[in-house]
Amino acid sequence: MQGKTIIITGGNSGIGHEAARTFAKRGARVVLAVRSLQKGEQAHTLILAENKLANVDVMNLDLADLQSVRFFSEAFKERFSSLDILINNAGIMVPPHQLTKDGFELQFGSNHLGHFALTGYLLPLLKKTTNSRVVTVSSIAHRKGTIMFDNLDGLTGYKPMVFYRQSKLANLLFANELDQRLKSQGISTLSIACHPGISTTNLFKFGKRDAPQFLKRISEIFLQTAEMGALPTVYAATNESLTGGEYIGPDGKGNRKGQPTIEIPAPGVYNKDMMKKLWDTSQKLTGVSYL
Repeated sequence: MQGKTIIITGGNSGIGHEAARTFAKRGARVVLAVRSLQKGEQAHTLILAENKLANVDVMNLDLADLQSVRFFSEAFKERFSSLDILINNAGIMVPPHQLTKDGFELQFGSNHLGHFALTGYLLPLLKKTTNSRVVTVSSIAHRKGTIMFDNLDGLTGYKPMVFYRQSKLANLLFANELDQRLKSQGISTLSIACHPGISTTNLFKFGKRDAPQFLKRISEIFLQTAEMGALPTVYAATNESLTGGEYIGPDGKGNRKGQPTIEIPAPGVYNKDMMKKLWDTSQKLTGVSYL
């Protein structure tokens, strides 16, 4: 990883932070793209405490605000001449119904549309960088997801988990559609999807509520740590045998925990008509057109 430049959205906590630690230890220049600069600096300090030579930058990015996405992208391109790996990691899970600054339902707007716009803005830099990759983090929650094109903003009915599943399905479809479009235009950049299984960092954190200690202890037995949850991201970003379009997840029962492997999504997930409609809708909503 020596000399490579990597952006990790939401790299201040959870699996994003664990991936950032791993890349920094191996000589990469890691940019933590975070909504809270204070939390980003705290994460930066923790990485430096482990490795004084770590090359880490903290930059502000609010995926729920398309203007922030554009400003981040412009600032990054002014500072950096290449981008080896973009990791679309940040995510919001099951909040009460809220809209982004641009009027999108918060989970779809942040988890999918924000990353769609970010990738589009940074694609010229990715195309210029040899062997570059886009890694988009989905979830096993996508399995029960559907894209509700007639209610994307949730104004005619909202259930937090239903909309979380929708956003994670959108992540997976975007990653696959992006790879197909890159290949069709002869662009060497790879697009790969992954998911962390179920790790103890992303459970029982709904707003300010927390789980009882006994539930946390049970989860630690049956689920996996943030370090393990980050391995599919690291694998997707670095494994040289990948050719683009793969979906990486844990190899254990139900893909909830284990070592990273190439996972086969449920039959029918990659519906071509739905993928094209999602792509066209995303371009229209964000105003970002590419490929």
